[in-house]
Amino acid sequence: MDVGSQCFLASILLQAFAVLPSCLCVSVRFPSQQTVYVVIGQNLVLQAEFELPQEDHVTKVTWKREEEGKSNSGKSITTLAEYPARSSGGRVTLDRGGSVMTLWNYQTSDDGVYTVTVWDQKGGQSSARCTVHEYEAVHHVSVMVNVSNFSLHCMETWGTEPVFRWLHEKVAVTEAVGRVSADGTSLYLNTAPCGHFTCMVSNKLGHSSATYTAVPCEREARGTALAIVCLVILLLLVGGLAFLLWRKRFGYSNRRERLREPDEDL
Repeated sequence: MDVGSQCFLASILLQAFAVLPSCLCVSVRFPSQQTVYVVIGQNLVLQAEFELPQEDHVTKVTWKREEEGKSNSGKSITTLAEYPARSSGGRVTLDRGGSVMTLWNYQTSDDGVYTVTVWDQKGGQSSARCTVHEYEAVHHVSVMVNVSNFSLHCMETWGTEPVFRWLHEKVAVTEAVGRVSADGTSLYLNTAPCGHFTCMVSNKLGHSSATYTAVPCEREARGTALAIVCLVILLLLVGGLAFLLWRKRFGYSNRRERLREPDEDL
């Protein structure tokens, strides 16, 4: 490489290092990218994390809500609060330099995508988004049966964070009856279904259930009835035998008494 090429390469590197510091600006993110669910009437608290270069500081923070699911032309974007000056009707407050937003008394109309935007003193800015929905109770639980592989499947319409539990004849399902899937929605039976199977779905707002009724468990019923009949017969036999033994002993005692009476007269 000749001297001219070396000088050209050096100048490019110097320019790159000169531009690099100016690219360092504020960044913002939410700790989790998962949807946040809020129970109606409770408070929504969103906390963002700001990252700034050394000797830099935040000059402005805005929080906005966008109605989810609408087209670009029909989107409704509402500015909820700004730091350090503006808030919205007392329902929204900002703390910790604008990084924590609290919306009081959450309602269904507050569902949407929340965006926080941060500016630094150099004019750089960064945004982060978080989807928020109402926490809903479980609804419309149903049970579907697959006869070919002896399995039951529980379905729930739109409840938030549903938890599934299976009962057989009002008792929790055991391994003797079948195996429950990892998510709890399916029950794989060891044999053809019989009796009553109930799927209970619950979350922090309550529960709902559905029951599938199969053919009666005849074998179990007959076995139980047979055991009861055998027990009754056994008790009768024991009772009869005890009565016969008592009767025989009582008759033997009376005969000995009658034999003694003539001897006493002599």
